[in-house]
Amino acid sequence: MASSLLLAFALMLVLEGVLPFAAPRTWRETFRRVTELNDGQIRFIGLTSMLIGLGLIAVLY
Repeated sequence: MASSLLLAFALMLVLEGVLPFAAPRTWRETFRRVTELNDGQIRFIGLTSMLIGLGLIAVLY
């Protein structure tokens, strides 16, 4: 279980690093726009991401 969790964390880090590596200017501009969103919008994005992730886990397992 711990090795699967570490593998998932490592994959998340790789995926999170792709955009800043491939297109740093675009990543910076996108990050700047996200900082201008209000708390409710950011929470909605977080909730949506979690639900999509849980849905994928349910479908795959």
